[in-house]
Amino acid sequence: MPTTAPVPPEAVLDHIPPGADLIAPLANGEPVALLDALEANHDALEGVRIHQMHALRERAYIRGECGDHLRHVSYFLSGATRQAYWDGEVDLVPANFSEMPRTLTENTNCALVIAAASPPDPHGYFTLGTNADYVAALIGIVPFFLEVTPNMPRTFGLNQIHESQVVGWTESDHELVEVPPVEPDDRDRTIADLVAEEIPDGATIQVGIGGIPNALLSRLHGHRDLGVHTELIGDGIVDLVERGVVTGTRKKKRRNKVVATFCLGTRRLYDWLHDNGSVDMLPVDLVNDPRRIGLEDAFISINATTEVDLYGQCASETIAGRFWSGSGGQADFARGAMYSQGGKAFIVLHSTTSKGRSRIRTQLTPGSVVTTVKNTVDNVVTEYGIARLRGRSLSQRARALIAIAHPDVRDELEREAIETGILRPPHRLRR
Repeated sequence: MPTTAPVPPEAVLDHIPPGADLIAPLANGEPVALLDALEANHDALEGVRIHQMHALRERAYIRGECGDHLRHVSYFLSGATRQAYWDGEVDLVPANFSEMPRTLTENTNCALVIAAASPPDPHGYFTLGTNADYVAALIGIVPFFLEVTPNMPRTFGLNQIHESQVVGWTESDHELVEVPPVEPDDRDRTIADLVAEEIPDGATIQVGIGGIPNALLSRLHGHRDLGVHTELIGDGIVDLVERGVVTGTRKKKRRNKVVATFCLGTRRLYDWLHDNGSVDMLPVDLVNDPRRIGLEDAFISINATTEVDLYGQCASETIAGRFWSGSGGQADFARGAMYSQGGKAFIVLHSTTSKGRSRIRTQLTPGSVVTTVKNTVDNVVTEYGIARLRGRSLSQRARALIAIAHPDVRDELEREAIETGILRPPHRLRR
């Protein structure tokens, strides 16, 4: 058993110097009691910043109520941080998920990592449970202060940390946030059918959570020997493993293992993860490295976007020209699939928004930013088909994308494409 004893959460204050940059994991890696203690004692802090992707809980310090004593720096906006960013209370740093450990070590002082953890084992090892993300890459480099909860599953991989590398730890009984699977609609199911036909037996897949991913995973029940190498595990992966669809036997790296860098879903997922040696939780600079992804044959990447222009540029972190999320790992996996022998990357989206506005546009909405560049985008999928872009000319790309846009806007898109010079007028086409 550990030789150290738990301390009150307020003890973390003893390890935070003025101007400290604190690093917190994303999602359920958040140490709730430690953050509570920091907020309650913010007057004792001086110029402290907490760096985190995708916070799950809205907080006073995120809203700017702790002044310059304690501020939030986001690397991926969420429902907890979006409004605060729009209000000017949160800084947003653009970064590919795979580059987060390097971004943090080179651009912050990384004074302390604060993270949720599973209880220590008899040998004195804690695990980061549902997470590895950018924080696991800092084990042995940056001091850690942990918050142990019995609700956090014990996991395997490279997210284990010995008590000797921890400056302190506290205990809490906070429940993990659960995210129930999104029920797919008809468009999601149609897109899923199109992509499922492109996935061969033995492929290694990367897929997230949401309506389209959930529909897709349910369409793979008849596949064999799939591998999983993904940044995020949701409940749908559990179904495929339990059905024997995911075995990982044809993977080149970490054979027979499900590889991920964080997990988010329901209690069923968290219970399945506990003491499950078939899952390797690895730091994101390994999981999302395009060069490592490309070592797997037939790597299939599936990611969503909000808008695509007729060149094939994808704006995946803005909506109507306003920041909504962040870059995440989309470009990492799209690029990695290009390096894979037989690999394919799919960008999926509904053809229109809920208000009927086309998501395939001649030009991206002003204010939108490009997440995945045109040279990387491979296939774009809507409920009207697949536009295959790799190796095709700009005019061929435009015609392929127009063909999968909503039928009501195809003529308008073609007219605009001609006006902007993406397509030639009909009378100039060679006979």
